[in-house]
Amino acid sequence: MAEDPRNQSGRDGGIQGTTQRLSPSDRRWTCGAGTGAALLLLGAAAIGPVAADSKAAGKLQAVKLQKKSDDRMFDCAPPPAADPALETQVWRDCADSPQMVRLPGGRFLMGEQSDTGTLYERPLREVEIAEFSIGRFEITFDQWDECVGAGGCLRKPDDHGWGRGLRPVIDVTWLDAQQYVTWLSRKTGQVYRLPTEAEWEYAARAGTNTRYSWGDGAEWTCGHANMLDLTGREEHPNWHWHVYCDDGHAYTAPVGTYKPNPWDIHDMNGNVWEWVQDCWHNDYTDAPTDGSARVSGGDCGKRVNRGGGWGNHPRSMRSASRDADAADGRSDALGFRVVREHARATLTPIDTQARAQQTQEQGQN
Repeated sequence: MAEDPRNQSGRDGGIQGTTQRLSPSDRRWTCGAGTGAALLLLGAAAIGPVAADSKAAGKLQAVKLQKKSDDRMFDCAPPPAADPALETQVWRDCADSPQMVRLPGGRFLMGEQSDTGTLYERPLREVEIAEFSIGRFEITFDQWDECVGAGGCLRKPDDHGWGRGLRPVIDVTWLDAQQYVTWLSRKTGQVYRLPTEAEWEYAARAGTNTRYSWGDGAEWTCGHANMLDLTGREEHPNWHWHVYCDDGHAYTAPVGTYKPNPWDIHDMNGNVWEWVQDCWHNDYTDAPTDGSARVSGGDCGKRVNRGGGWGNHPRSMRSASRDADAADGRSDALGFRVVREHARATLTPIDTQARAQQTQEQGQN
């Protein structure tokens, strides 16, 4: 994509278990740390070698984490029971874990439904999604740095001088993101993972069939998303795909800066591209219709990312837009958000290719 800056070196608080509205900066600690040590192999959700940088992948490493005898690091309230009177609910497992939005199950038409899409986004198909929760915000530097401090994440990503805190974490690979969800799962005693591509689009559309969750028009984009705007053009005068409005940020913006979609999820369009679980396929031929990830066939050395970023035109931010990068690649426009499963079971679907890679790496150590 000629306009993609990723190819130009630019590519939580509240009361736990409640449905009150929470700001991204509310980070009160109410969960107590456990005792005892355990060796956590990055295998429950993580896959393959951990990349030391974008050119070389290191050996799979064991990470020492503190845990309690029941294999959870903190005492966290259970999620709220689904309330049939509410379409969505905002909640969290712990006072310091990511805010989640509990979404109802349903069916939707996946792919670009207008004439503006690409063959990557077709053929259209109806997908049935089970109930799940998705991060209300992209994972922030604050949240990532907490994982690093606890020993669950091995790298401290570069913020490129834009600031850390509540800005979305960038400079993370798909493999790095697997470290975070593994640590978060151990911390809460629940199953966290990356969204499947179908779950991501279901959440991004939020019940709509338009190009964006706010409609088909790109003229309102600056109120809803962070993209290459007039401010960004000042920083990048040779990037000629900017829009003629001002979203106030030349690079990443703190999460929650812009209006949420109808399901109260922020930054599904713009700010940073978001890793999802799926291997890259050129189109949706023979894609599953049950919302599961495609983790076989295609190119599993590349993983899909969605949503567009701060350096893109709105056409890259459509709910149906999709792209992919090497699983061990990173850029200043790549981040992620998490999904929390509501069935206390094994991760689904099992990424058999990734598990085999993990087993091979363990055998070499």
